Amino acid sequence: MITLFTIGFTKKSAEHFFELLKKYHVKKIIDIRINNTSQLAGFAKGVDLSYFAQQICGIEYTHIIDFAPTKELLSDYQKKNIDWKGYQQIYRKLIENRKIAQKYNIENFDGACFLCSEETPEQCHRRLLVEYFKELYPTNINIVHIK
Repeated sequence: MITLFTIGFTKKSAEHFFELLKKYHVKKIIDIRINNTSQLAGFAKGVDLSYFAQQICGIEYTHIIDFAPTKELLSDYQKKNIDWKGYQQIYRKLIENRKIAQKYNIENFDGACFLCSEETPEQCHRRLLVEYFKELYPTNINIVHIK
């Protein structure tokens, strides 16, 4: 059984965030944001997060842009040009077109935590991504949304 975790950093202190990663025995962080360098990200800015994850939790960090939505998709959703249902459909096509199922071995993600900024997974692409993996491997994937 492969366990895939998800987490958002918004409204979490650095202490709470890293304690959650330790509590769930996360093996690596996979950053799936388009932009991981924003100053608004605070402790979760890519280069800092990589350092903190290693130093505090002993876990690796990687940024996989293939799993991020496009800037246009995100902008259209934020500006309400499309609703959540439309976002889900477009994101699904995007990851299918990127051939992520062929490019990435799901076994390499066992114990990994897919990171985005959204506080909760309900309307976030991290949930859509791990649910896509679960559809591909229905009996072999366990999903845990860390809150």
